[in-house]
Amino acid sequence: MNFILLFISFYFASFSASDSPLSLFNEMGLEKQMDYSVFETAYNGMAKFNPDKKDKLVIFDVTKPSTEKRFYVLDLKGKKLLYHCLAAHGKGSGENNANLFSNTPNSMKTAPGFYLTLSTYSGKHGYSLKLRGLEKGINDNAEKRAIVIHGADYVSDDFIKVHGRIGRSWGCPALPVGLSKEIIDCIKDGTLLYIFAGR
Repeated sequence: MNFILLFISFYFASFSASDSPLSLFNEMGLEKQMDYSVFETAYNGMAKFNPDKKDKLVIFDVTKPSTEKRFYVLDLKGKKLLYHCLAAHGKGSGENNANLFSNTPNSMKTAPGFYLTLSTYSGKHGYSLKLRGLEKGINDNAEKRAIVIHGADYVSDDFIKVHGRIGRSWGCPALPVGLSKEIIDCIKDGTLLYIFAGR
């Protein structure tokens, strides 16, 4: 019993009171990557939704154009940015910029808010990661809509050179094919994802 208590104390020591959202933001060098308010909201979601995995946090900032890297995987324990890459928004949300959002099935729009990563599977988009929307009326139709994280050929610099933007999904956060599997394996089974849409 003493060993278990010691382990718990050691684990949570890395998330001590001194690790305020602002100090973590600065230590991870995020000031040139995103607005602090976006990080703070995502970080505060950890306490609100209490995900199984507390060492990682994912942010997808769809206020940025699709030509910019806007998908972030953060290591809160190691205090570093693990991945920073392109990611697609929904076809119904707009062209290069996402302006329209919806929780409605068949809308092909991105739904903002907090999600929890679930299990992986292999489907029509290859290796994919199921998501559960955590906010009622905002994104809680995610599983019904089959909103998942998957790789897509249209999420690439080559696509941007030809079309002036990356391709768009049916509402899924689609990632570059070369990174999708390792990112999925990094965040699967209980990591919090925050899709920021400017509100």
